[in-house]
Amino acid sequence: MIASAEPDALVIGADTIVVIDDRILNKPTDAAEALSMLRRLRGRTHQVHTAVCVMWGDTVVSGVETARVRFRALTDAELLAYIATGEPMDKAGAYGIQGFGATIVDRIEGDFFAVMGLPLVRLVGLMRAAGVSYEFGVVGVL
Repeated sequence: MIASAEPDALVIGADTIVVIDDRILNKPTDAAEALSMLRRLRGRTHQVHTAVCVMWGDTVVSGVETARVRFRALTDAELLAYIATGEPMDKAGAYGIQGFGATIVDRIEGDFFAVMGLPLVRLVGLMRAAGVSYEFGVVGVL
């Protein structure tokens, strides 16, 4: 564990899930599963939940940021072309908003960075709660 090996380090962990119809869409295992996920998402709104944990010394704080994302209505040909880029294969819900996937999203309600996988405002708040300040690039102790 990083925190054990580096006891003076600020340790940050985050993970993201995509949820639609009360079903979690993890990373697809193959192109067929990616297509199935993207078909489920197209033209609809889903939730993206990104959990963040901050550990500094003996202090551990965590939180979850949620955003609602709506995909535009996409044809199977568009979905297959997107899958052919390879981008969906290592992303929860089979898309990455920071890449080609930005063109399949119609709108976002909530924190864009939560959809990307690291909600920065939430992270800075958690750092502050752990006793670490962030002042536009300078990290220090409160």
